[in-house]
Amino acid sequence: MGRALRCDFVGGAVRHRLHFGGGRGQDLPKAVGFKPSVNPHIIDATAGLGRDAFLLASLGATVTMIERSADMHALLLDGMARALDAGGVTAEIISRMTLIHGDAIQLLPSLSPEIVLVDPMHPPRNKSALVKAEMRQIRAIVGIDNDQTRLMQTALAHALRRVVLKWPAKAAPMADIAPASHQIIGKTVRYDVFMRS
Repeated sequence: MGRALRCDFVGGAVRHRLHFGGGRGQDLPKAVGFKPSVNPHIIDATAGLGRDAFLLASLGATVTMIERSADMHALLLDGMARALDAGGVTAEIISRMTLIHGDAIQLLPSLSPEIVLVDPMHPPRNKSALVKAEMRQIRAIVGIDNDQTRLMQTALAHALRRVVLKWPAKAAPMADIAPASHQIIGKTVRYDVFMRS
């Protein structure tokens, strides 16, 4: 039995990325459209463990996270509370993050989002090596996002500036969605960017 899943904004991979990740030059900040003097408001429609939201908030963005799994929402709340208790820069970053429990498909229309980040949970890929233990634990909690196309369609209909889809680098584009305006492709992850203005 592995370690229990935990949301940790203070140590581990999150701390390392905060100090050594590369700031606004990383693929995700570029995808969401950071500009030198603009700190955007971003809605993370599929919050998960909140790591992407924390990265974006650490660079100055205000991030609203939406998580529909009650168990994952509880893990996030716990992680955010511990990060606030830690004080210092971590607490300052957390202060720019808001967490909502609910379904982004229902919530996005009323939020008038500027920028929406969508990172759906994919089914396991048969040909890949055994998925990391942590990802298996997350999948066990949140399941597979069978309505990911509807979520993307909702995001595209309501985002004012852009929608960013985080997607496996070598996967085909999401079906039933117009082509992306551009892509930022990393080793394992691709960001499909859809400009709305």
